[in-house]
Amino acid sequence: MRVPSAVVVRRLAVFDLDGTITRHDTFVAYLRGWLQRHPGRRSWWRAVPALLRFAFGGRDRGRLKSDLLRAYLSGAGRTEVEDWSVAFAAGLGDADLCPGALAAIAGHRAAGDRLVLLSASVDLYVPRIGSRLGFDETICTGVAWRDGRLDGALTSANRRGEEKRRCIEDLRARHPGARIAGYANSTSDIAHLAACDEPMLVNGGGRARRRAGQRGIPVVDWRNKSPA
Repeated sequence: MRVPSAVVVRRLAVFDLDGTITRHDTFVAYLRGWLQRHPGRRSWWRAVPALLRFAFGGRDRGRLKSDLLRAYLSGAGRTEVEDWSVAFAAGLGDADLCPGALAAIAGHRAAGDRLVLLSASVDLYVPRIGSRLGFDETICTGVAWRDGRLDGALTSANRRGEEKRRCIEDLRARHPGARIAGYANSTSDIAHLAACDEPMLVNGGGRARRRAGQRGIPVVDWRNKSPA
């Protein structure tokens, strides 16, 4: 979704999802919930080829996502997948969401900033979470459908690491002159945070904090409190 040309965006607030807004990885939680709804697909061996390819085939996280989707959701109809996606996004509660993230989102919205959700997780559910939280735009990893049934192949690059940095550059090109505030939690996010005007490492582990310190990126914990 693009902003009409007459609208001038002065600042974008770009939020990562997993570990930044949520306390946990949403992709794993999404798969777990799907399997609870579909016990006939709950065979552990389905994941073995995907995990072996990941471990010994270059640790490609995008390929791992696609392989797991194909193992557990391939062939599922659009209606049943969408029904679960709606329920999953609506079911995220206080135990799942970081209070500091919700406060930061509300603060940027009150300031009139354009809210962008930038996530490596998949478009089966991320846009629904973005809509629920009031984001103006969602950028995430696309998943293919074929003849109304889930295929599981990725239709975009996995939105992680350098790909996230490319997304920041694209946002800057689309909104010339706008400042970009970025919030994310992991070591792989340092690349795109460094491309932001106002970066912040959120809920980061020790390695991510060290990398952030080397780049002069401030750190904050949003899991138990609102941002200062």
